[in-house]
Amino acid sequence: MKFGIVVFPGSNCDKDMQHALSVDLGQQVEMLWHKDQDLSHFTKDDCIVLPGGFSYGDYLRCGAIARFSPMMQSVITFAENGGKVLGVCNGFQILCESGLLPGALLQNNHQQFSCKNVFIKGSDNKPLQIPIAHGEGRYYADESTLNQLHSNGQILFTYCGKGGESGAEYNPNGAVRDIAGICNASRNVFGMMPHPERATSSVLNNQDGIAVFKQLGLI
Repeated sequence: MKFGIVVFPGSNCDKDMQHALSVDLGQQVEMLWHKDQDLSHFTKDDCIVLPGGFSYGDYLRCGAIARFSPMMQSVITFAENGGKVLGVCNGFQILCESGLLPGALLQNNHQQFSCKNVFIKGSDNKPLQIPIAHGEGRYYADESTLNQLHSNGQILFTYCGKGGESGAEYNPNGAVRDIAGICNASRNVFGMMPHPERATSSVLNNQDGIAVFKQLGLI
């Protein structure tokens, strides 16, 4: 699998993602500029990554301007044709703004930026320690959409305690139903607020992010 990381003006986690994928995980990585459009050398077995940061300074609304960049038009087509797309933090916001994922990311319920380690769990209910760094990470969708996400198994990760327990005290932003990450119905577009690329190195004494990439089927 080859990874393409899209760099927007304001991206600040692109190098983190590049290092995690290429150095820590041994994957082939190519950096993609937001004004380019050519994804013809990527196949649907490859993955396009939208990294974290503050694309276009988060003006108007997080991800709202990046959604209209030339590269995103190609990413949307790539995803619609079955290609894999991963959005982390600001990348998740862009995916929701582009309509590739349902719902929206709202301001944290405590109205403060959060930068710390949290725990999330996936389908195996094993808690993973993954860092967050966001001010607008509160996932929201209407009840009908939430019920559909649940019934289709599209809720990939939820916030939890160190032992895997659920509860509002473990939810760092007030996300509805403790949602930390979701996918589309076709299971080829993934979005999450926590940063798995910041938890793939033994030097940082945390490699739980590797399990995230594995659960998404990306490595």
